[in-house]
Amino acid sequence: MDLAFSPEECAFAEEVRAFVRSDLPDDLRARWAETANVLFASRSDTARWTKILHARGWSAPNWPREHGGPGWSVAQRFLFDTEMALGGAPPLQNQGLKMIGPVLMAFGTPEQQRRFLPRIAAADDYWCQGYSEPGSGSDLASLNMRAVPDGDDYVVNGSKIWTTCAHEADWIFCLVRTDAGGRKQEGITFLLIEMTRPGITVRPLPFLGGQHEFNQVFFDDVRVPQAQRVGREGQGWEIAKYLLEYERGGAFLSHRVRAHLARVRRAAAWATEHGRPVADCEVFRRRLAALDMEVEAMSWTEMRLLDRVARGDRPGAESSITKLLGARLHHAATELAMEAIGPCALLLAEPAEAMVANVEPVAPDLARNASARYFNHRANSIMGGTDEVQRSVLAKGMLGL
Repeated sequence: MDLAFSPEECAFAEEVRAFVRSDLPDDLRARWAETANVLFASRSDTARWTKILHARGWSAPNWPREHGGPGWSVAQRFLFDTEMALGGAPPLQNQGLKMIGPVLMAFGTPEQQRRFLPRIAAADDYWCQGYSEPGSGSDLASLNMRAVPDGDDYVVNGSKIWTTCAHEADWIFCLVRTDAGGRKQEGITFLLIEMTRPGITVRPLPFLGGQHEFNQVFFDDVRVPQAQRVGREGQGWEIAKYLLEYERGGAFLSHRVRAHLARVRRAAAWATEHGRPVADCEVFRRRLAALDMEVEAMSWTEMRLLDRVARGDRPGAESSITKLLGARLHHAATELAMEAIGPCALLLAEPAEAMVANVEPVAPDLARNASARYFNHRANSIMGGTDEVQRSVLAKGMLGL
């Protein structure tokens, strides 16, 4: 793999950079800068930006041409994601573009692909993921939500938890149990369910920082057409593992850490210690430089992994490496921001309309968001599979233990 970008790739990066400067609405850029303490942008902001990208043919950067994507190389995808993050653009919707989209391409029927993929790319449908349940998180195969065949439908009962953006979603892709006999992995089926179906209730689970992204979703005698099953009955575990490989290793995480480090630099230039900017402190500079090097190393690991995917291979167990690194570096970057800002990091973010006064603010917005960003990004080592699960995947899949 050539580690140097070609002149054509550098020109592509400049094209993306110019597009973000000219076409990303100022209010959207400002709002994401203020709320980047959360893990996902709101549905309205995500859809608005996706539609702008869709008009350019860029809304599904990791999709092949035959399914409505641009068919980019791994290097182009890396440069696109990097320029989007550094340009202040909100992230696109992972659950649709990077989870259920690839699953439908691999396991969906032609009818399912025609029905769902264009609407995902155009941000007409918004998706959430129904995997974890109370008592079935890390041990996902122990899930209990039942789907019982009844004529042409399944009748679904149970609940899903930690369901990101379920309160905004049109659809949820769910793992359900259709057979309680035999090995627990063999009785799991993959269903697509409209969130407007009678019998579905969504209960919010606010973050420690006060934001609302997670939910618990309850299913009470929800009828789902069997035509909305993906793959065969009982094939859900195979599909689930495929999806998790792409969730953990099918996207770049390093560019978002770079965006965090850009905020750290701005915070360190503002904050002072013993009468001089924190940015001039040798200990701080060493720690920031060490993080920079780790992020650079991680970016090349991601590119090596996605180069394999572009050649037709699956991410495999190695995807857990980028998941582990991404979580650890997000933690380190947000922690360094807290330390740079000092006591002002104790300030909690408040709605803009509440921040009305005739005196200068105590600290800039990046300080008021620092603690919420720090707390919320603790979730990176849990969601998508805990660090302990990732190490087990690596031990079995790469070391043969």
